[in-house]
Amino acid sequence: MAALMFQGTGSNVGKSTLVAGLARAYARAGLTVRPFKPQNMSNNAAVTADGGEIGRAQALQARAAGVAPSVHMNPVLLKPQSERGAQVIVQGRVVGNARAAEFQAMKAGLLPAVLDSFARLAAEADLVLVEGAGSASEINLRANDIANMGFAQAAQVPVVLIGDIDRGGVIASLVGTRTVLDKADSDLICGFIINKMRGDPKLFDEGMKAIVSYTGWPALGLVPHFDGVRRLPAEDSVELAARYGRGAAGTVRVVVPRLPWIANVDDLDPLAAEDGVDLHLVDPGGPLPPADLILLPGSKATVADLAALRVEGWDIDIRAHHRRGGLILGLCGGYQMLGQVVADPDGVEGAPGAVAGLGLLAVETILAGDKRLAEVAGTSLADGAAFRGYEMHMGRTAGPDCGRPLLGFHDGRRDGAVSADGRVFGTYVHGLFAAGAQRRAWLGRLGARSDGRDHDQTVDETLDALADHLARHIDLGRLLGLAR
Repeated sequence: MAALMFQGTGSNVGKSTLVAGLARAYARAGLTVRPFKPQNMSNNAAVTADGGEIGRAQALQARAAGVAPSVHMNPVLLKPQSERGAQVIVQGRVVGNARAAEFQAMKAGLLPAVLDSFARLAAEADLVLVEGAGSASEINLRANDIANMGFAQAAQVPVVLIGDIDRGGVIASLVGTRTVLDKADSDLICGFIINKMRGDPKLFDEGMKAIVSYTGWPALGLVPHFDGVRRLPAEDSVELAARYGRGAAGTVRVVVPRLPWIANVDDLDPLAAEDGVDLHLVDPGGPLPPADLILLPGSKATVADLAALRVEGWDIDIRAHHRRGGLILGLCGGYQMLGQVVADPDGVEGAPGAVAGLGLLAVETILAGDKRLAEVAGTSLADGAAFRGYEMHMGRTAGPDCGRPLLGFHDGRRDGAVSADGRVFGTYVHGLFAAGAQRRAWLGRLGARSDGRDHDQTVDETLDALADHLARHIDLGRLLGLAR
């Protein structure tokens, strides 16, 4: 087994995308590849084949490698939520909540689980591609670190440092990283890659030479911007503003309020990829514009997001849209918001209590019980359109409108609710629109056309294109030779 770690000079420099592309490239070359991220912070998560949850980026990387996602690919996942800091998930299971300072004290105790997961993947792989988190130069967090150099030292994995030229200051960020790292950590870095280059790469020839001169690290590649990244699931909500259209041409408009604790935003990707859809993500500070469908997305903190929705006055816009005959769909947390009451008797999300929902579905939700994590498949009951997706939620929802369920699962269970007027829908299923038949049925209801193509096919074609892109700009043989 060989391993190579990719750390960044900062967040959002493209680590996740590079690892996904390299996983696809080396898997196509015949290697058994496994992705690994010791610690992740994201509310975009995926259900694994072994019944847990990991960051969405690691699930994408597993797909790129041609294997099922496993909890060991992301042994520590932090899911930010209001008032309670972050939910801490270890090897796929919730172990509690912690504020930032509390988590710093927890990290040393989590290293054995991280190394255990890494060893499990290493035992079944020719190559493990490891992704760091945030910045390699966060020396204020170096003590007990398990995400970057702390893991690299513990597992003795060489590191490639990634810099993002598109944001500016890439020379200073790489040289600065070399300056602040102690010698033991710096010695683990075996080279650097410059990512997201736009324009003529020759213009940065002198820049590459300067970085080599100041750091002593070899240059391993200058990778141009890959436009197809928009067709791959986003790791977190940082990228949303650039990803989803605002006023793009489309037969129908789907409006999504951007709530503070929005989760599983890749639910929107298949709709955004449709030529006939203007998917309009609305930031706080403005009203919800006229729409054919208002979609309330998943939430890591339903009660807090419901309060934020009211602060913005979006509850008024949603009710006005309903009075005008518009359709409304709630996914997971959005489904809970559409009901009469959201009760949190055990203080799962904050102070115990109950709040009024939007009152557009005759259902009530209690946030209690174990988190449900399961892959599901079935058909929508009204039209028989097939779907595959997953459940990832706490809480139980019941009421008269559940007597008109939206979906039927192959195992006989029913899910969701439909209002008596047939214009408000809710479901706990994420990934609903990825299935071509299901998306075509929804768009047909809205008056738009779709080719009914499964979104997974688009993702796989994009991963192939990404692998080809990286192979043109990085010496993959040399990179593989640096792994150990």
